[in-house]
Amino acid sequence: MAISSNAELLIQLTNLQAKLQKTLTAALSAHGISVTEYLVLRQLDAAPGKKLRRIDLAQAVGLTPSGVTRLLNPMEKIGLVSKEAGARDARVSLVAIAPAGETIYHESSVTFAETSSELLEPIHERDRDALSRLVHALLK
Repeated sequence: MAISSNAELLIQLTNLQAKLQKTLTAALSAHGISVTEYLVLRQLDAAPGKKLRRIDLAQAVGLTPSGVTRLLNPMEKIGLVSKEAGARDARVSLVAIAPAGETIYHESSVTFAETSSELLEPIHERDRDALSRLVHALLK
């Protein structure tokens, strides 16, 4: 059975995602974090009050609620994030970026930007703009 061109494209995109993940994680390992941890710190750093509900954080970084909990536990142990009860509802669990997490995030952002430039260097700027529009269309 022949694979459709749409399926082949998705396989290529999956392979690209794996390459990006591997390359970015290797670069960020110098800061002691993975790409997913970087994305968590990025979301928290940009959030109002630098904190988010756990469920909103999970959705923002593409994890399940249990997946984000598994990710956050070691991050909390090493002082990158802290957990808080909601001010209005103690059943609501908030996650906040800790001072050490802010430092790691800002330092690793330089590495992330440099690695991103290296990864995208083979693509002309106008093609990057077109690719960005296409990716945004797929993410909707």
